[in-house]
Amino acid sequence: MEFQGYERENGSVGVRNLIAIIPSVVCSSHAAKKIADSVPESVCLTHPYGCGHFGADWRRIVNTLSGLGSNPNVYASLVVGLGCENVTARVISQEIAKVGTPTSFIDIQKEGGTLKTVNRGVEIAKKWREEANKLHRKSFGLEKLVLGLECGGSDATSGIIANPAVGVASDAIVRAGGTVILPEFIEWVGTEQMLAKRCINPEDGELIIELINTFTNEAQKQGYNMRMIAPGNIRGGLTTIEEKSLGTISKAGKAPIQGLISYSEKPPHPGLWLMVEPGLDVESMTGLAAAGAQICTFTTGQGTPTGNAIMPVIKVTGNPETMDVMGDDIDLDATRIITGEETIESFGQKVLEEIIAVANGKPTIAEQIGHQEFAIWRMPMMFNLAGLSQKFTRFFD
Repeated sequence: MEFQGYERENGSVGVRNLIAIIPSVVCSSHAAKKIADSVPESVCLTHPYGCGHFGADWRRIVNTLSGLGSNPNVYASLVVGLGCENVTARVISQEIAKVGTPTSFIDIQKEGGTLKTVNRGVEIAKKWREEANKLHRKSFGLEKLVLGLECGGSDATSGIIANPAVGVASDAIVRAGGTVILPEFIEWVGTEQMLAKRCINPEDGELIIELINTFTNEAQKQGYNMRMIAPGNIRGGLTTIEEKSLGTISKAGKAPIQGLISYSEKPPHPGLWLMVEPGLDVESMTGLAAAGAQICTFTTGQGTPTGNAIMPVIKVTGNPETMDVMGDDIDLDATRIITGEETIESFGQKVLEEIIAVANGKPTIAEQIGHQEFAIWRMPMMFNLAGLSQKFTRFFD
């Protein structure tokens, strides 16, 4: 199977051809948005970060913003700074350039204010837009796809309908030589042994078990119970974190696990990878896009409208009530599995077909509506990293 995408100079393939305007700090967000609003097919990654960061927190912000700016769906990235922040536009742009994505940066203080910055930014971005418009989609195999797996608003239907159907599509992409990323490690609780057995390296299996145990124990010392499920999950019929976790991991099918990556880290080679991220929907999608995912499947039992500016998000539900109430936000209706009109396997093939259609340019509903939610996971700052051994800290650094 093939899809039609945009070839990048570094060998990656985009399913969108965007110009990214990235404020390095909250203070430059308005100017960045004004630039993006003036250039077709440009997106602004507005955020409240960029000032007062240090250590692991600073690295997390830089890695995530630069990862988004170098996603294959981005033709070029303009980083807009204020000029006095410690997450500088220069640093982010330099990190983006390492991947081979065209990039530049401007600072409001050096340009002489908002209006001059916007004018200069529009000039740069329009030039890139003209270049990007000259590119045409070409045929590529599924080995060029990086798929992110997300779920939110999970209920009793998620783990038996939508999630395993996505797992069928996930396995197909892995078999074709593609890459799949499963985040939400707090939602692996209770399934550690199952995941460990799927790891190609026994050391990674041991790491999964130790990581979850250590993290939940450290959280408990500070008064957090990471084994609790959300009130919405309970209303939806879930009873324990283990039940929720079984559904979560079913999105990743049955493929062998290549290893673990940290938040926003790009997988080093194809296959199924686990991303250490706690299961916060918008933060997860940001991390997946920063890790290079061109498309994300998002299963939801109770419904959620969120999307991503860089990465198309495909919504799937198996709950008939959700289709009735929130059908305007859902791309794929898996409820026919409940009625027996579809099987997990047959609907999983439809999920794969939808992924390819979106890769070919079909807009998702979240894209059509304009959902571009954005947040970066900063939870590690809440915990005492001294309580984690060296082999764990790389995931929180």
